[in-house]
Amino acid sequence: MAAVDELIERHQETLSRALTALTERDYWSPYPEFPKAYGEGAPAEAKAAFEALLGTTFELPGQPAAGEPVATEASPFGIELGISYPRADVDELLTAAAAARAGWAAATPLARAAVCLEVLARINARSHEMALAVQHTTGQAAAMAFQAGGPHAQDRGLEAVAYAYAEQAKLPATASWTKPQGKRDPLVLTKEFITVPRGTALVIGCNTFPTWNGYPGLFASLATGNPVVVKPHPRAVLPLAITVRIARDVLAEYGFDPNTVTLAAERDREGIAKTLALHPDVRIIDYTGSTEFGVWLEENAKQALVYTEKAGVNIVVVDSTDDYRGMLNNLAFALSLYTGQMCTTPQNLLIPRTGISTDQGDKSYDEVVADLAAAIEGLLGDDARAAAILGAVVNPGVLQRSAAAAGGEYGDLALAPRVVESAEFPGATIRTPALIKVEAHKPDDRAHFLTECFGPVYFAVAVDSTTDAVDLLRQSVTEHGAMTATGYTTSPAVEHELVQACLDTGVCLSLNLTGGVYPNQTAAFSDLHGTGANPAANSAYTDAAFVANRFRVVEVRRPA
Repeated sequence: MAAVDELIERHQETLSRALTALTERDYWSPYPEFPKAYGEGAPAEAKAAFEALLGTTFELPGQPAAGEPVATEASPFGIELGISYPRADVDELLTAAAAARAGWAAATPLARAAVCLEVLARINARSHEMALAVQHTTGQAAAMAFQAGGPHAQDRGLEAVAYAYAEQAKLPATASWTKPQGKRDPLVLTKEFITVPRGTALVIGCNTFPTWNGYPGLFASLATGNPVVVKPHPRAVLPLAITVRIARDVLAEYGFDPNTVTLAAERDREGIAKTLALHPDVRIIDYTGSTEFGVWLEENAKQALVYTEKAGVNIVVVDSTDDYRGMLNNLAFALSLYTGQMCTTPQNLLIPRTGISTDQGDKSYDEVVADLAAAIEGLLGDDARAAAILGAVVNPGVLQRSAAAAGGEYGDLALAPRVVESAEFPGATIRTPALIKVEAHKPDDRAHFLTECFGPVYFAVAVDSTTDAVDLLRQSVTEHGAMTATGYTTSPAVEHELVQACLDTGVCLSLNLTGGVYPNQTAAFSDLHGTGANPAANSAYTDAAFVANRFRVVEVRRPA
């Protein structure tokens, strides 16, 4: 058994730097986002490791399993996966987690942080393999799967560990308390402050970003002493299965029960998430996915703390710009990246029908829409380049919405979607964005654009004025939620109104992005992902509130 003290020493510098990064909010990451940083032979080794998994049963030694293994994944790029996983028995998994709880809870917060950092370090070393697992379960293109599924997800996990450690360290482990009594002897007590984990945690994974969205909750719960059951989406099991196996290996190596972290794989549509969520042993739930199930969890899993990221309608207000070409290019990329299958992708672009002022002169509503359509076409005109940006369509629902847009069901097409062929993956399902012209005041149009239309379908909404656009932003975020808001303006007065509207409705705002930062990207240790202040999410990745309630503090006091 390896010594935890050595592990603490090994990762102390990384933890200290992470704690500093939380307060500085500047760029920092210990995990390189460039593939070449992992060595010349890393891609080939990862490809061999990934291919060795195809058509096999993924082993998790020592974890309870029930019945035949389950295989539920299909690559959006058309390759055969055929990987099966031990099927979960809810009661056996939760019993195993409960048995592991005491040993993990007894570790100090620093020891738990060090174990979590070791898990992250080993995941990081396998970033190329993880990228392939993410790519072929989510449809993310290779570059995005490497960055978002690998180092950027690891950043979010480390961020959660750092916040968890900081919150647990706010009270001293021991204290001496002396109260003067005048002429009498003082009252003297010694006091211990002991962190007590909530109980078993459940992470319900999503199809699109299993690691990026899964790691904050996984590592926040683990670092605060809670055993974790990871329930992956049936179409994106492999990235979280690899994660769980690495975590179990580290836990066992350092003397902890590996069932502190378990994988709850299920048959497609088996629905064990509800069974797990309502179990009295489950005290913490982290969920990313549809609003319907997120609301169900919030309303029904009363025994647990429930952290949700649900659906929203992300807004762009276009008032004016001093870099028209930069604005168009930025929006074109933001709308194309991963075929719009991101919770942060803008959906509705609110544009005054009287037009906007730009550095290239005044532009009418029709001109702005046509120029944006042309920018998207220019970006995605070459199929190879388009495939590298778009990735593949993740599920049939996205494909159906794209087809509906192409058929004119949502409004007048300013840009029709097209099929993109991939030379590397002939079986991939790839579609370019659809851009639709709608009117803000028409009830039929509002029925379409004021609900989430997940995927590459976007609405250019004609509004009477910028004031009306800001009012519509307020209404939309208040009623339907949003993960992001974006504004383009050269007017200080309009900027003030946009900022105030986002403060009032609880949504993070990006202003005048025209370069290499896009509205649907957030950086760990600096940006908050969501706020928890509007219907799209009840928490944020990652702030102190996301971790602090996953444990409580019990005081023991004695006379000195």
